[in-house]
Amino acid sequence: MDRLHRITLLFGEEAINKLQKSTVLVVGCGAVGSFAIEALARSGVGHIILIDFDKVEESNINRQLFALDSSLNKIKVDAARQRIQDINPNIQVEVFNMFFDENTQLNIKPDYVIDAIDTVASKIALYKWCFEKNIPFISSMGAARKTDITKIKIDKISKTTVCPLAAKIRRMVRELKIKDFPVVYSVENASPQKNGGKEFGSVITVTGSFGLMLADFVIKKLIS
Repeated sequence: MDRLHRITLLFGEEAINKLQKSTVLVVGCGAVGSFAIEALARSGVGHIILIDFDKVEESNINRQLFALDSSLNKIKVDAARQRIQDINPNIQVEVFNMFFDENTQLNIKPDYVIDAIDTVASKIALYKWCFEKNIPFISSMGAARKTDITKIKIDKISKTTVCPLAAKIRRMVRELKIKDFPVVYSVENASPQKNGGKEFGSVITVTGSFGLMLADFVIKKLIS
């Protein structure tokens, strides 16, 4: 039996062939993105493109799949590529160690894009890039300071509620006349933090669920 035997039993050979011929771009390889990437790799997506500018830090270990004691200080996209190829060496992995912004120029056209970026300006730049190239995408909203995975949903950005990041994105995409698009978001009110500071607390059960829901959405679209 091959490594895709169980998913083939579920979706069928035709669907798996579609996944193996598909290209997915994931921008952001952190807490949310790492779980999306893991699911894509283990589900048979044949070509995965990764963009991230960061290195693995010890503070990432509580929630990021690529963050291990053995990968500390490693370039994040390189750590991600190594893990993907350990899962399935037949996957074509393309990486860009870079910060995605409005000046980014990429000569690629994936079948689907997953946005797992933290920075609002970069998210907007990615949305514009996708629309210009007519590439479907799904975006992650705020997963920090959330603890209840039952409150995570998928809907159009125009339909989101509660999430402050989604509210900000909603206003910006309306002003820029960007068409409606799907997002993963939480309707849970943000939990108070135990300690002060500029960084937001987050837990793997929530960020991982965000990432898996992003990947699930894309996988279903690719085989539909």
